[in-house]
Amino acid sequence: MTNSVDNIFAAPLDKLGDFQFDQQVAEVFPDMIKRSVPGYSNIITAIGMLTKRFAQDDSTLYDLGCSLGAATLEMRRHVEASNCHIIGIDNSPAMVERCQLHVNAFKSETKVSIICDDIQHIDISNASVVILNFTLQFIKPAQRQALISKIYQGLRPGGLLLVSEKLRFDNDIAQTLLTDLHHDFKRANGYSELEISQKRNALENVMLTDTLDIHRQRFHTAGFATSELWFQCFNFSSMIAIKAPAQENNHD
Repeated sequence: MTNSVDNIFAAPLDKLGDFQFDQQVAEVFPDMIKRSVPGYSNIITAIGMLTKRFAQDDSTLYDLGCSLGAATLEMRRHVEASNCHIIGIDNSPAMVERCQLHVNAFKSETKVSIICDDIQHIDISNASVVILNFTLQFIKPAQRQALISKIYQGLRPGGLLLVSEKLRFDNDIAQTLLTDLHHDFKRANGYSELEISQKRNALENVMLTDTLDIHRQRFHTAGFATSELWFQCFNFSSMIAIKAPAQENNHD
């Protein structure tokens, strides 16, 4: 399947609505991500490495907001635990359709199911790895804690949650600098001032970012024993949260 060049915001738009993951975006998504999100390929590579380390036998692996399946496929390539089931969920029919084609293109013994639904409607159970790769920022802020807590409850002891997000910063100097550096990154990848401006305006009502402290507090409130920022490039980050292993029974 060929990937098209992202020029969605290249011409002036008479009516600039909220950003949507529609057919138009699905067609150019790989190019959009590569040129817009610094470090994205490193994060995908790490998802494979973490899957190899944390996936447990007879468990479920979730990719919540799977888009075209980059993380789903990376998990499937690297999972070594036996009898795992990977479930990718996205609420965009256009994304799910293309994701299913990508999954079908490669044979694997690991079962993969791609579901079109709101991730907030999905039950999380028997999970050893859960991925939220630039997904949480599109959930309403008031609903984010409930989702993280639901994931925690559905994780097995020792299970891993990975959350990648664009961050905001309370310090105005840092916020301005890191935003400017991100825009420089996009300019270096061929985006015009008009494209940068129009996409920013389209996203401002649908992608509401949090500070790192808010993410840390959310993990703590959910019950995670360990959480850590493992990657940051400008205002883009990825974090891991690990559920405590089961306590061994020390009774005689």
